Amino acid sequence: MEARVWSCLVVVSLALLVASPAAAAEEVEKVLTLDHSNFSDTVSKHSFIVVEFYAPWCGHCKALAPEYEKAAAALSSHEPAIVLAKVDANEEVNRDLATQFEIQGFPTIKILRNGGKIIQDYKGPREADGIVEYLKKQVGPPSAEIKSAEDAASLIDDKKIFIVGIFPKFSGEEYENFTALADKLRSDYEFGHTLDAKLISRGESVSKPTVRLLKPFDELVVDSEEFNVEALEKFIEVSTVPVLTVWNSDPANHPYVNKFFEGPGDKAMLFVNFSKEQEAYQPTYKSVAALYKGKGISFMLGDVDSTQNAFQYFGLKTEQAPVIIVQTAEGKKYLQTNIAANQIASWVKDFSNGLVKEFVKSEPIPEVNDEPVKVVVRDSLQDVVFNSGKNVLLEFYAPWCGHCKQLAPILDEVAISFESDPNVVIAKFDATANDVPKGDFEVQGFPTIYFRSSTGSLSQYEGDRTKEDIIKFIETNRDKTAEATSTKAESTTESVDADSVKDEL
Repeated sequence: MEARVWSCLVVVSLALLVASPAAAAEEVEKVLTLDHSNFSDTVSKHSFIVVEFYAPWCGHCKALAPEYEKAAAALSSHEPAIVLAKVDANEEVNRDLATQFEIQGFPTIKILRNGGKIIQDYKGPREADGIVEYLKKQVGPPSAEIKSAEDAASLIDDKKIFIVGIFPKFSGEEYENFTALADKLRSDYEFGHTLDAKLISRGESVSKPTVRLLKPFDELVVDSEEFNVEALEKFIEVSTVPVLTVWNSDPANHPYVNKFFEGPGDKAMLFVNFSKEQEAYQPTYKSVAALYKGKGISFMLGDVDSTQNAFQYFGLKTEQAPVIIVQTAEGKKYLQTNIAANQIASWVKDFSNGLVKEFVKSEPIPEVNDEPVKVVVRDSLQDVVFNSGKNVLLEFYAPWCGHCKQLAPILDEVAISFESDPNVVIAKFDATANDVPKGDFEVQGFPTIYFRSSTGSLSQYEGDRTKEDIIKFIETNRDKTAEATSTKAESTTESVDADSVKDEL
């Protein structure tokens, strides 16, 4: 859950840096409106269509809307026409579509090819001209032929990754595999192919088919002579991750930040004030990152001013920087606040040796908790949900989630209907301010609702979000026999040993 939510928070953070004010809507809309009733039929008729999944309450969706409409208008005259569409994923009737396409945040844009048989993430700009330029490249050939130095200069940007296939002829297994790879990864990288390595300004001449990866960091040129598609994918995956990813306000760094969080393994993040501390910390931190390259841990250096969502996610305050955090592949977190530059190497070594204590984020246990829907935090989860011996309906929510806001008054009504029943608790858990325990709950989106009966049976609620349906679910799944026995026992004894209750659960 942490990786998905964290990824969403990163997208939000980057969007805050580039979002533009909403402009007046075009008189004639060029963006197709799709829903559950026409989605499949429409997509099946197009070899290439772009779909935005949005929510009406989402500020970033509102900022994107006029840019998306302008791009749709411009692309409608392209030959062939490039179709842009949108789906209101906030609508209950479109929930299955949002689930099918694994929509975790808004707005999310997908590229659908071959009638929807191939689905790719849109990873381009969010303003009209950038959208147009990016999609024109996506609908064209996956790799551009480089015939001259002028071609190379127009295609290769020194600030971006570019992948070139160098061949003695444009045929054969190596060339076909390269083209297949370019088609598969075209939403992530730009590709070119040439017969003459000398046209590429970086790197040496080659004597056999070669894939040359050009990048703006670390070693600027990396070659591979392996043309197995799987091996090439691995080569690109490894070569396109900087030894040290930098997260600041520079848009050129944003693709690498996304790649950092989407990548496998443990993630080490050092947040400092760039205007005051970058020069003192970056060289030391990069040398540590180089020592651990290829050992299952990636490193990122973030500017405090550009990464406030990160501090909210980890429950930290700006004055605790410089702070180093490691989030493992399993979602566990380890951190050290106010760390000095000369302490970084030893702290990372201690983490690698298992000597650093895990950090668990929790809000304070509320002193007053008298609303119908009870507030549960990480530090009270065991007592309220697992050790109470009651039937507990628990909602995992995010304060910014529109669906959660819609559900809130309904849960209030459910809670009020059970106010006179001491064996039923309706509760909520802010999953952005508290860590969700691993193994017990699977939270992939918001809201997620679980029910734990008084005897410990745990199940996820996936029914309609109405008062009547939720109450029916609770009544069906609560353990009334155990409650009756418990009530009888309470009438003959004044206390129950806590350890024996735990044993029973």
